[in-house]
This record gives sequence, structure tokens and C-alpha cells, in this order.
Amino acid sequence: MAVALIFMLGIGNFALHKAVMESGHPLLGQIPWFANGRGRRIAFGLEFAVLSAAMLLAANGWPQLGWGYLIYTGLNAISGWLILSGKV
Repeated sequence: MAVALIFMLGIGNFALHKAVMESGHPLLGQIPWFANGRGRRIAFGLEFAVLSAAMLLAANGWPQLGWGYLIYTGLNAISGWLILSGKV
């Protein structure tokens, strides 16, 4: 159950990550390594690594990690909302 929850939250994280990347927000241009395509691929790779680690740990006896990933997703959602709505 925890693995399925983490997977669904991961889909939301990737969708939000892509929306922020494509928003063209000036904040993204202030990070030098992030401005090019390679930096964006690295960022998506790190997001995938976090998702994979959370799913593997949850599948191997750490189901409470689902709560941690839920908090991580909530923080991503808040920061994504702030960026996409122009409040930052």
C-alpha cells in the first residue's frame, strides 16, 4: 500500500516539476547550472532517485516512509504553487 501511495505521489511530483521547468520563471535562470538542458535532466534524475529510493525502502520494511514522502510532496506542491502563481 505504501509503495502504491509513493508511486502516485511521485507522478504528481514529476508533473509539478515539469510544469515549473516549462514556466519560464526568472528564478530558474538565476541558477547557472540549471539554465541549460543538462541541468534540467540532472534535476529530473535526482527526482527519480528520490522516488526510487522511497519506493524501495517502503517495499523492504519501511512503510512509514510513505508519510515522509507525503510531506516531501506537500513541500514540493507549496513551492510549485508559489512559483507558478507568481507569488515568488
